[in-house]
Amino acid sequence: MSKPNKIAMIVGPTSIGKTEIAIKLVDYIHEIEIVSADSMQIYQHMNIGTAKPDAAILQEYKHHCIDIIDPSYDDFNVMKYTDCVHQSMDDIFHRSKKPLIVGGTGLYIKALVNPIFNGPGKNEEIRKQLHCTLDQKGSIYLFNELRNFDPAYAGKISPNDTKRMIRALEVYYLTGKPISFYHNHDSSIHNAFHQKSFSDQYYIIYLEINRDKLYKRIDQRVDQMIKNGLIEETKYILEKYGDAVIDKNSMQCLGYKQVILYLKGSISRDELVERIKKETRHFAKRQISWFKNQIHIDVSINLDRYNNIQVCTEEILNILKSIGY
Repeated sequence: MSKPNKIAMIVGPTSIGKTEIAIKLVDYIHEIEIVSADSMQIYQHMNIGTAKPDAAILQEYKHHCIDIIDPSYDDFNVMKYTDCVHQSMDDIFHRSKKPLIVGGTGLYIKALVNPIFNGPGKNEEIRKQLHCTLDQKGSIYLFNELRNFDPAYAGKISPNDTKRMIRALEVYYLTGKPISFYHNHDSSIHNAFHQKSFSDQYYIIYLEINRDKLYKRIDQRVDQMIKNGLIEETKYILEKYGDAVIDKNSMQCLGYKQVILYLKGSISRDELVERIKKETRHFAKRQISWFKNQIHIDVSINLDRYNNIQVCTEEILNILKSIGY
């Protein structure tokens, strides 16, 4: 079986129905296997709050890049995600199947569509020293230092962007070369990443819907998450991994972060629900803005045009067939 002309992605804001549509597509094209582009669904045990497909669905419909690390692991990044995707797609193609990338994490999607090389790996000792300097002398001091070493990159970031500032200085101290060198001049590395990402042959299908309808879906999903046991799931994770997990990236996810406040007695149950709804709506708004401004979308599918999800799925099915699925 031949590879598709392009690798399809179904993207869009939270709660819009990406997973439901993807699963219906697999019912039509049995060779499809779903590759998740969700930065929350990578965590094991975090099922309800991440709207992960239930166990029966995951058993029947093959998914990749889901449940790959436990919540106590705090060193997962976008490069490790892209490695996971590339390994999964190698496996999928080797078995004569076809990948369908589905999710709403913009950074993950952009890293696949527009891969870049960010220099060498982390060095904890250098980072520790830079954070100490930041605490003692402030961000302007570090920014001026970066400007001396790499004025081109310094001109692209804010003096308050300490995360990128520290990374750029780390790269310079490790290699003696500015991070802009790796971004702009190391074409062999850049080309290697393009080959690894299957020559950027992606076809992005963006799902959208009336904002009020989306917010209503979000509110309904949050109510269902609470009913399904989000509070109990969070308790289980805290009991399994201890209080140290509270400071990990996993517990900063929408829903879990608010449940922890509730469990500490900082907010009431009603406040818990309203906070999750409000912050998820804000998150969806940011996602919509990001997708419209950060990547090229090949086709937008407005769900308001369809009487039901089945008709929408059939239109997307025709798109997939047109690109070789």
